Amino acid sequence: MMNRLACVLMIIASVGACTGPPEAAPATEGQAAAVTSDQMMVGARKLVSVSTDVQPGENVLIIADGPMQSVAEVLAAAVLERGAEPVIAVIRQRGVDATEPLPAVAAAMKDALAAGARAIVLTAFTEEMMVSGGIEADFVRIREDTKVVGERLSGAKVAHITSAAGTDLTFSVHMRRVNVMPGIVGPGELSPLPNAEVNVSPVEGTANGTLVVDASIPYLGIGLLEQPIRFTVRDGMITDIEGGDPEQVEKLRSAWLEQADPNVYNIAEMGIGMNPMCRFKGLMLEDEGVLGSIHIGTGTNITLGGVVKARSHYDLIMSAPTLTLDGEVLIQDGQIMM
Repeated sequence: MMNRLACVLMIIASVGACTGPPEAAPATEGQAAAVTSDQMMVGARKLVSVSTDVQPGENVLIIADGPMQSVAEVLAAAVLERGAEPVIAVIRQRGVDATEPLPAVAAAMKDALAAGARAIVLTAFTEEMMVSGGIEADFVRIREDTKVVGERLSGAKVAHITSAAGTDLTFSVHMRRVNVMPGIVGPGELSPLPNAEVNVSPVEGTANGTLVVDASIPYLGIGLLEQPIRFTVRDGMITDIEGGDPEQVEKLRSAWLEQADPNVYNIAEMGIGMNPMCRFKGLMLEDEGVLGSIHIGTGTNITLGGVVKARSHYDLIMSAPTLTLDGEVLIQDGQIMM
């Protein structure tokens, strides 16, 4: 493990130009300006010690776009404290989630993973998220809980989601890979932070029913929802959108239309939030981690175990859902039945 290229890989990406910060961002940015490097070091040390277990002599590749350089620098300082060697690669801010990085950066990432890198992803991160919220969680305990939920999901064939808000959505997960992302990674593993989740990609074409999203769409400047949005789903695709705040709905409609790709409407993912310290803030990696929440991903699913490549991947997040797997309740009104 000594001196191997990028034994630990950390990817830091802020929101791109077309996936701009949520409407609540001005307050968040104001708070972030008051966050000091010393305060951020508490979270940074947790990421390099608990989440990735950086060892002396390892080389650590930190990839950041421009707005995330302050976070990258604090992570690098925490890596140095561990006796490891950090390298920061700064890339241009991307316009849409799932856009590929520069070929040289992609090659470095592939080399690192092939060498057994432990990878964490801090998407749309803020300085304040390094200090409080999901980052404060006990990720060792979460790792055990995500294993239990992952095992329950792995043996399932049919998932059925309902909610008091009106969701009634059914799809097949039979023989699909289940991804357990607890916020702690071993060799060759990847996990986002500070959220923790268990996710699966529904079998293409099997999702049918109604999806009512009442918590957040943390992309495109949407963030926390003013009103619930109702999506009609037929044969694995979103076919209609109703209700919701007109301005927020228009942002989503326009983005999908501009991408001119029918696959953006694909039901790509069901993710279960597993971090008890996360709260709905309009920020992706806080909102998706809220314990007992469910997010339905749309668009690309090839990284999750599916076969669809789309021009985007956006998550639609529900609070307090009920999830049954082959008729057995796993989540009841947002409470995970462990």
